[in-house]
Amino acid sequence: MTLSIVVAMALDRAIGKDNKLLWRLSDDLKRFKELTTGHAILMGRRTYESLPNGALPNRRNIVISRTLTSLPDAEVFPSMDEAIKALCEQEEEVFVIGGGKIYSSILDRADRIYLTQVEARFPDADTFFPQINQTEWVELSREEFPQDERNEYPSALVILSRKK
Repeated sequence: MTLSIVVAMALDRAIGKDNKLLWRLSDDLKRFKELTTGHAILMGRRTYESLPNGALPNRRNIVISRTLTSLPDAEVFPSMDEAIKALCEQEEEVFVIGGGKIYSSILDRADRIYLTQVEARFPDADTFFPQINQTEWVELSREEFPQDERNEYPSALVILSRKK
């Protein structure tokens, strides 16, 4: 199983405030949907609660929660280890989609990062992605996207793979 992180992160590593995204990037949301549809997505309880319509369609929604035992439209596990163990034999690639605590707990075990680097800073953000040790990763690709009427900020989609 490949364990992949999907994250949109500002230059100051900001990813959210008040359990919401800090920007509107239509192209990034489209890429996210294309990348994760048909796959398992793993998230924390707060990320799940931030989804406007509950579980994301056409994906296996996995939620890590110490307080919830079940959800009507997602599988719930009390720990990351239990979720990964349940997923290992069934999934080729699992996409970790947030939030900050989940990213911190999984970064050392991730195989790949699909990073949307948002070219902005957000000093009032309250949730951040952990520091990436660049010596552990190799950049596989980078695609630049300009600011336009559908994308508030310029961004770059960077795919990183853990060095063997």
